[in-house]
Amino acid sequence: MAIVKPFKGLRPPKELVKDIASRPYDVLNSSEAREEARGNEKSLLHIIKPEIDLPEGTDEHADAVYAKAVENFKKFKTYGWLEEDRDPKFYIYAQTMHGKTQYGIVGCAATSDYEKNVIRKHELTRPDKEEDRIRHVYDTNANMEPVFFAYPAVAEIDAVVQRIVDSREPEYDFTANDGIQHTMWLVQSLEDNITIEKLFAEKVPYTYVADGHHRTAAAAKVGVRKKAENPKHTGKEPYNYFMAVHFPDNQLTIIDYNRVVKDLNGMSTEKFLARLAENFEVECKGPQTYRPDRLHNFGMYLAGNWYALTAKPAAYNSNDPISVLDVTISSNHILRDLLGIEDLRRSKRVEFVGGIRGLDELKMRVDSGEMKVAFALYPVSMNQLMNIADSGNIMPPKTTWFEPKLRSGLVIHALD
Repeated sequence: MAIVKPFKGLRPPKELVKDIASRPYDVLNSSEAREEARGNEKSLLHIIKPEIDLPEGTDEHADAVYAKAVENFKKFKTYGWLEEDRDPKFYIYAQTMHGKTQYGIVGCAATSDYEKNVIRKHELTRPDKEEDRIRHVYDTNANMEPVFFAYPAVAEIDAVVQRIVDSREPEYDFTANDGIQHTMWLVQSLEDNITIEKLFAEKVPYTYVADGHHRTAAAAKVGVRKKAENPKHTGKEPYNYFMAVHFPDNQLTIIDYNRVVKDLNGMSTEKFLARLAENFEVECKGPQTYRPDRLHNFGMYLAGNWYALTAKPAAYNSNDPISVLDVTISSNHILRDLLGIEDLRRSKRVEFVGGIRGLDELKMRVDSGEMKVAFALYPVSMNQLMNIADSGNIMPPKTTWFEPKLRSGLVIHALD
């Protein structure tokens, strides 16, 4: 069963939270982070994207970048921009987008659960990205940003969360520049903290990494490293745990994660359409945007027209949890077989576009001449994600896109 514990969070004072809170490190590049933090010395981006305080063009993996993260973290604590809670506690974190609210519990997951596969994964990680997060966590000695976890919903946990939300004023409540509302409550009662921890231990067999596989892997490996370095290790040290926001699965929605490709692998539009017909029913919809409305149905934008592509039964194995995924069907029968793109993680010919940007983004990138063709996918379900993780399988790259993204800087977990 899952280990989820309260912890002493490092947090901003109420009046500073909106200045400090930022988007996650991995959703914006160095230039975007530099611009977003301009004029705001309190933005957490100075710690999670510290290259913005060094000369432009600085390698974001240079020793000086990690040193700047450590320096800035110390500054935030010295200036009182981050203050540690007196007692360990859970935190309830609500996000509201387009009128829909999801409630997560911020608590510490156990590195041992990661090693035992109690924390279940559905994506592979890249060694270079893992190493970057390991270095950042180890050098700052903290989990600056939470991981996004899901768990099978438990009515008793929902009831505790709802009671606290209904009976207490939130500690933080603000709307970010992107229109997402972020609200956080402190779980002050010792009894409530004990109850939440007990319910996870008794009612939640597994938790699932929804977003943040690299941060999860890095946190677990830092814990192992610190254990090896500590001759007096007891297993109770903070480094044995890492920060995650745990959301019940029935409150989460996965949105589409789409693809744009730079060329047709030497084929004409006509030949490409003819080849597509080998594995798909192809229907031209004209210039009007077409959004997939069911599994095994795809939208394609090419040469000024939208097309509906419906996979033929021979294109997938309905008894195989990976083969049946739309992302597998498109990766195998379009990107690989027709367009010659074998390695989605490294190919420079394909890019991925989160559904939050809308289908107009796909059309714009093709019409601009930057890309040749775009594919819109029907989103994966939470049930599919959890089934694949339970079976020990791995989804193809760039399969899931969760919105809203967690805001970084509401609470930090120190490892000392």
